[in-house]
Amino acid sequence: MATVQVNGREIAYDRSGEGPPVVFLHGAGHDARAWRPQLDALSDAFSVVAWDEPGASRSGDIPESFGLADYADALAAVVESLELGPAHIAGLSWGGTVALEFYRHHADLVRTLILVDTYAGWKGSLPPEEVRARVEGTRRMLAAPDGGFDPTLPGLFAGDPPAAYVPLLDAMAAAVRPETLRTQLSVMAVTDQRDLLPTVSVPTLLLWGEQDARSPLAVARQFQEAIPDTELLVIPGAGHVSNLERPAEFNRAVRNFCQAHP
Repeated sequence: MATVQVNGREIAYDRSGEGPPVVFLHGAGHDARAWRPQLDALSDAFSVVAWDEPGASRSGDIPESFGLADYADALAAVVESLELGPAHIAGLSWGGTVALEFYRHHADLVRTLILVDTYAGWKGSLPPEEVRARVEGTRRMLAAPDGGFDPTLPGLFAGDPPAAYVPLLDAMAAAVRPETLRTQLSVMAVTDQRDLLPTVSVPTLLLWGEQDARSPLAVARQFQEAIPDTELLVIPGAGHVSNLERPAEFNRAVRNFCQAHP
């Protein structure tokens, strides 16, 4: 583990390999460990970096007022500190929303975008009734006696979580801070990045689990129609957390895309 100091806040990250930089942004309730299969498999050709976003795992806490632009600026500080830019920026779910906001504010640091099972904010990608249901469901989960994050939340996987990663999922869930999830919940419920999508001018890969119930393929199609230079690759048999459910297919897609855009 290594760290970067950003505005007095410590941000932790894992790094492996040498070569063109690929930066992975995890989803809500996860941390850098979620990218272990990518750190292991892609480091032969790339400098692979996965952060613990502010408020996650080994990184410092965030204030309640921390917004999407603050995440983007923190990521910019990490990329600049490590001299990674312009980098391939890959984000899954909430991490993809952060990746888009990073592009909005720091496009010069982005070589390509890899958007994985993600959203243009919940408001920008989901019907209002679905957003309300997710807000209420997450609040109930956080108000439960254990107050914890469920790593097997319905829809995260096409089937049962991969047995090899269940200990990892449990460890990440145990490290979740409810206050961070509450902040992210508030942000996602009001975020609409549809205005940004047509302005994206870097090559963009949409990488989607075929059976993703959290961000269905209809959302991927919306991205595909809006972003000018984009391609959609669907991973058969994968749900929302496609990088853990089908790591071999996921890694092959990322490798091929990044090598096609050196």
